[in-house]
Amino acid sequence: MADFITNFKKLSLSDIPEAKEASFPELSNEEKALSSQYETLSSRFDEAENLWSSPEEVAKFRHILRWADLIQNTLVEVPEADQLKVDVNAKVDKEVKEKKKPAAAGAAAQGGDKKADKKADKKADAAPAQKGEPSEEEKAAKAEAAKAKKAAKAKAKAESQAKQQATAVPPNPSLVDFRVGFIQKAVKHPNADSLYMSTIDMGDEEGPRTVCSGLVKYIPIEEMQERYVVCIANLKPVTMRGVKSCAMVLCASNSETVEFVNPPAGSKAGDKLFFEGFNGTPEKQLNPKKKVWETVQEHFSTSEAFEVTYTEEGKSPARLVNEKGELCKNSTIVKAEVK
Repeated sequence: MADFITNFKKLSLSDIPEAKEASFPELSNEEKALSSQYETLSSRFDEAENLWSSPEEVAKFRHILRWADLIQNTLVEVPEADQLKVDVNAKVDKEVKEKKKPAAAGAAAQGGDKKADKKADKKADAAPAQKGEPSEEEKAAKAEAAKAKKAAKAKAKAESQAKQQATAVPPNPSLVDFRVGFIQKAVKHPNADSLYMSTIDMGDEEGPRTVCSGLVKYIPIEEMQERYVVCIANLKPVTMRGVKSCAMVLCASNSETVEFVNPPAGSKAGDKLFFEGFNGTPEKQLNPKKKVWETVQEHFSTSEAFEVTYTEEGKSPARLVNEKGELCKNSTIVKAEVK
């Protein structure tokens, strides 16, 4: 632009309408926008006779005045009578700066004073009272207070735990999900010689479950096919030699023999079973830490009539039955361990 202005021959006002745009450097988008702004504003000059009547108005439009002053002194030959007569560099800047400076300085000083006062107030509030070294009696009292607080906290915690234990349901067979299961198919576990891997329907919407059982030494694989059994359905799944086992089959045993506990005749997969007097809602999954299964299982046995029973100390045996009261039995072992 500087080279262009140096070599440019000034145009007269009468020649401006005939000037070719190609004679001028191409404007950037920002420059084109400013140009459009100046053209729009210039069309209002004839309508505003008092546009430059005050220093405030001159200050407001000083950027346009500077542009006009540049044009009339570089690109256009303007008769002296028509030239713009405004000292934009001295008068306008001086008035604007002098007008704004005292106000700005006063506001800054006032704001600074307020901030300093607030800071001093906060510092005064935060400053701790000066105290001397505590006496031995004060130290002893403080230690006793801390000790009492700790004891009170421990007592409250113990009372809370005792209350929770008192309201908790004690382990009982109603928490265990006894169900009828149907073994669809059983095969040898691919990674364990002593385990069967069975596919058992327990009435779940998700379909049959995979169950691993250590029965290879006791029950022939032919007897593991397409038969009804009693299952424990809410034990936490465990992975046995790489296969996830999602239930357990209930068996009766002694030192020599292991045999299935059989559900009542006519049972269907998913039928609920329970011990008499314990027909409650089983937990969705037993928590191994609470040892519910281990606690109740040690009270399982079989009667002289091969009935599976649960016996609490001082009470009559409760038998494992279905909703109709029909009994679950094993085949040959009396007073067997059931698990």
